[in-house]
Amino acid sequence: MKLCDFMVAEAIVAELQSNSRDAAIKELVEALARTKHVAKNKVDEIVKGLIERENQGSTGIGKGIAVPHIKHPSVKTIVGTIGCNKKGIDFSSLDNAPVYSVLLLLSPPNDPDRHLEAMESLFSHLQRDMFRKFLRQAETREMIVDLLSEADAADQESSL
Repeated sequence: MKLCDFMVAEAIVAELQSNSRDAAIKELVEALARTKHVAKNKVDEIVKGLIERENQGSTGIGKGIAVPHIKHPSVKTIVGTIGCNKKGIDFSSLDNAPVYSVLLLLSPPNDPDRHLEAMESLFSHLQRDMFRKFLRQAETREMIVDLLSEADAADQESSL
């Protein structure tokens, strides 16, 4: 699955205003609501679910990355967005380092296979030092979208 298949370009936030985990999650869900990929009346419910998931175990995977994700009945198709914060956010990451890039994923509960495919796609890119480096250095939404497109193209070439 390509990143551009589920990452909503218009909802990417190159400069998160939030400096806390919970506020960053809310800012990203609100960005998805502004682009009509999440119902506005479900934002608080989705944010609550994401925060509950974080409280069970941090999705801060280390190396400056967090991947908050849940399955929610109001979500009809897999959607995701990215938020970056140059100062870093405390996500209680596995390596105790601040998070600079938050990749949020929402999935419908009745499509676990596609949820796993999307997560697999995300993690295959996040394992690459250069991908993480360029994501952290990106200053605009366009730069992040270009990075996603280039990563998808590189995957396409390597699978030929």
